[in-house]
Amino acid sequence: MLCPGYPHPVTTISQQEVYRFLEDRFACAQSCTQCARVCALRASLAEPDGTHDQELLRRKGIMCAEVCDATCRVLSEQERQDENAVRGQVEWCRLACLECAHVFDTDPGGAEAARACRACARACSDFLRTLS
Repeated sequence: MLCPGYPHPVTTISQQEVYRFLEDRFACAQSCTQCARVCALRASLAEPDGTHDQELLRRKGIMCAEVCDATCRVLSEQERQDENAVRGQVEWCRLACLECAHVFDTDPGGAEAARACRACARACSDFLRTLS
């Protein structure tokens, strides 16, 4: 809704919308932290000189952990941020988590890590919807 007396492009945001934004942002950051831990642990269990599948698991797990960690840091910053940069980082995280979940699905014992990746991707999607 437009505020009277303000130029046309200025709108107000309800308190409920602010709470929703903050809650979704926090949930996304928290999910990223959990996913980063699980992916790093899962990647560390893969054989360094193992098969192609083990190498893929290690690379995807490490990449997902690094992207999730970077996303958590971006979401935790209090300084003024470019919305498009935040959106890009969260979208990158969402995609990395989904890719990693598919790799963990093929690994015996990787079900918990795949669930953490999918939970993070859902939290990222929820936050992206809030940004829209």
